[in-house]
Amino acid sequence: MIATIANGTSHLRNYSTSADCGATLSCLEKLGVRIERNDTQVIVHGTGLNGLSAPEIDLDCGNSGTTMRLLSGILAGQGFVSTLTGDDSLRSRPMQRIIEPLEMMGAKIGSLNGCAPLRIEGRQPLQAIDYELLTPSAQVKSCILLAGLHAEGKTTVVENEITRDHSERMLQWFGGEIEIGEPEREPENARFAAVNGPAKLAARDISIPGDISSAAYFIAAAALLKDSSLQIEGVGLNPSRTGFLELFAAMNLIELRNVRQDANEPAGIIQVSGAADYPLMRELDSTMVIDGSAVAQLIDELPLLAVVGSQFAHGIDIRDAKELRVKESDRIAATVAGLRAMGCEVEEFGDGLRVGGPAKLHGARVDSRGDHRIAMSFAIAGLLAEGETEIGGSECVAVSFPEFFDLLESVSEARP
Repeated sequence: MIATIANGTSHLRNYSTSADCGATLSCLEKLGVRIERNDTQVIVHGTGLNGLSAPEIDLDCGNSGTTMRLLSGILAGQGFVSTLTGDDSLRSRPMQRIIEPLEMMGAKIGSLNGCAPLRIEGRQPLQAIDYELLTPSAQVKSCILLAGLHAEGKTTVVENEITRDHSERMLQWFGGEIEIGEPEREPENARFAAVNGPAKLAARDISIPGDISSAAYFIAAAALLKDSSLQIEGVGLNPSRTGFLELFAAMNLIELRNVRQDANEPAGIIQVSGAADYPLMRELDSTMVIDGSAVAQLIDELPLLAVVGSQFAHGIDIRDAKELRVKESDRIAATVAGLRAMGCEVEEFGDGLRVGGPAKLHGARVDSRGDHRIAMSFAIAGLLAEGETEIGGSECVAVSFPEFFDLLESVSEARP
């Protein structure tokens, strides 16, 4: 998206084959952007900030909340009307959180009770605003910053719980005027990001690092299976995304090597070794708790962490995570149901769950509920379980990781 509104041609290497990323390219092409794709290389011929064309049909974002929320920020600053829609799951997800700030900036947005389809009537230029995030969300923050590129003056987003910062880093890489700092007020971990507009971005070439949220499933599998060893190369190691790694590093199960900076993002090699002693985290006196500010940075990995926590000496307690209720599925309910089916004791709360451990899992049929992260999490649970595990609706992994099951099979060995 950023390459689209830059001036010039950007070459993107290691572009994902996921359906979500494909939906983004499709939407951009309907907006008049010329895009060339050859396997995992994408060439984007940027249109500049105001060079997009009014689409002749609705823009279908598929299952991708990132596509819908971030693209809304760009479309809010265009001089035409466009409509964003998606599949049943995406049309049920909350969009009022982006509608409110974008309307404060001058765009007019129609919705169906705060959900898609979104009819966006752009304004040129937009009005710069100062906005405090009500819900920790990197997608909402990015939406506002992208809209801020089309505004007169400085647009500032304040977050009370730090979220991932890929958009800020990428905007800097493309030459945007970005300011990042700490506001002079409570809480102590608050942070702000600001952009100056109207912006003039310049095309750049990028080698995209591997997604740590996708790597997480293989890291967990190798760490949980005794005598395993796995090396994953070229993984993004953005500090706002490495909370998952820190957990395994504390158990001396991973090592990071050859860390480098590429396109303003750190990346490197992750070496994983299977635990020699079980249950895990036996040195703790009580249940491991993940809550508060840690949740925003681990939001995609929480269902997987619930599976991992079932092998901890005292289990795991995940709280302050009600955002999981409004993802591609109700991930709290789906995770609870799957773990119970596999023989684990689980308590469900409005904002999370508590998993007992250590649990001896058994094979079962698990309903993915059409959610890629649920399907992949329980594939890892299936590796730990005795007997066969069947995952209903497993084709949904194509949303983010079409190669997942083939790759998992290629690195797995049959165990007695």
